[in-house]
Amino acid sequence: MYGAQESRRNITFDHQSNVANYRPSIYTRRANITVKFQDIYEFMVEGNVDDVNVLNEVRERVRQQGRVWWALEASKGANWYLKTQASATLKGSLRFSAMVNAVTLRRLIRKGIPPVWRPKVWLGLSGAEKKKSTVPDSYYSDLIKATAGQVTAATKQIDHDLPRTFPGHPWLDTPTGHAALRRVLVVYSFRDSYVGYCQGLNYVAALLLLVMKTEEDAFWMLAVLLENVLVNDCYTYNLTGCHVEQRVFKDLLAKKLPRVAAHLEDLEFDVSLVATEWFLCLFSKSLPSETTMRVWDILFDEGAKVLFNVALAIFKMKEDELLLTQHVGDVIYILQKTTHHLFDPDELLEVAFDKIGSMTTYTISKERKKMEPAVMAELDERLRRLNSPRGEAS
Repeated sequence: MYGAQESRRNITFDHQSNVANYRPSIYTRRANITVKFQDIYEFMVEGNVDDVNVLNEVRERVRQQGRVWWALEASKGANWYLKTQASATLKGSLRFSAMVNAVTLRRLIRKGIPPVWRPKVWLGLSGAEKKKSTVPDSYYSDLIKATAGQVTAATKQIDHDLPRTFPGHPWLDTPTGHAALRRVLVVYSFRDSYVGYCQGLNYVAALLLLVMKTEEDAFWMLAVLLENVLVNDCYTYNLTGCHVEQRVFKDLLAKKLPRVAAHLEDLEFDVSLVATEWFLCLFSKSLPSETTMRVWDILFDEGAKVLFNVALAIFKMKEDELLLTQHVGDVIYILQKTTHHLFDPDELLEVAFDKIGSMTTYTISKERKKMEPAVMAELDERLRRLNSPRGEAS
């Protein structure tokens, strides 16, 4: 798919004519031109001429990264990226070499895994390949057969969400694409009935299908995400984990961007209005597809902490504009417009790691433990109110 997508696309220009008494500058005229084009993963997006130029630059950087990865494989051997663990059994120069390889790999991944490499690198680095190896080869196909024709609350919701998952995509929004996505989601809902299915997983699984090429690999990537990479209970019926992540993010926003946090509090703006979708869909509904994939490259290597770096970076990039807002609607508009036009992943990730500062998995884990009691108490109180007789004092 990627090779075909590198070819030049036909671009349609929808120019909205403006009646004016003056001749606008070339910059104004370019800003008033809406351009429709396909991105690397064949999503139709809209932007201006500058957005097209940015995307072309990104594609060229992707090609350059591809050459780097092929050269590394030629010099270090196949699957070299899986040989970067500095094992305690290694000594001297061998241990140092493994550490150097690990640092090199992390830098490479932050620059982006080339699309053609993503399937096997994700499977290896995330632990999905290892998880897959613990069950019989027929595990996925057996689950498909075992769940065929079964109807549950999860399957009903999945069927409802299929046509709403990236409508208009040339493969996902087809009977074949819907069928593949349904199988992945339904099979996982039976693998883990405690999670079952949660809205948001449809977007995540859909992008996994585009990247991994096979249903089975997409299924195992979904499994490792929910079972190993993300916080526990993020997609359970009461979204406990997601509520914890929102509390952690709000606290980090106050620490990293205190002026923005204070201003938003004055506006009575709850960051969960935008961040809940970011964390549940892993930015798949908000960022352009290649930018999302760059975030996921790091997610599968460094863990869920990257979600906080990226979320904070979005606020940081628009700090000055956000401080001028007077209404909640203005905040939402700025953030949505920003995310939808972040076609350059490097621009976002530079802010996420160079300007937000380092955040370790240990730091995030401490924040989660601190927030969990308050979240559980809030959810328990909400449940008590729902179950109490009507009219009973709360």
